[in-house]
Amino acid sequence: MSMKFTPDHEWVLQDGATVTVGITHHAQDALGDVVFVDLPEVGRSYAQKDVAGVVESVKAAADVYMPLTGEVVEVNEALRDDPSLANSDPLGAGWFFKIKITQPAEMDALLDETAYQALAQ
Repeated sequence: MSMKFTPDHEWVLQDGATVTVGITHHAQDALGDVVFVDLPEVGRSYAQKDVAGVVESVKAAADVYMPLTGEVVEVNEALRDDPSLANSDPLGAGWFFKIKITQPAEMDALLDETAYQALAQ
């Protein structure tokens, strides 16, 4: 499994037809201390690039975009209870939601780590 990235600073980790989604280190650095997350509703389907949630910090609020077309199958309730997980472990315990993808070919357009690092500089 390899992690892929969006230009909007979300990361995805694919496990078969299910993809875990979160925000990158760069995104949480730019936001500062995260104080609230609005997560999508389980069972709801989204198109790629739809707004699926919101992250609020002491400095700003930012939309979380759906990186791939699919249906939300799980949200991270621990993140809802402790939004600081998005800062302390954005690529691990701070994940946002999981989706069952319906357009697997969309993965091909996402950035690998090298391309994302070049974009995020």
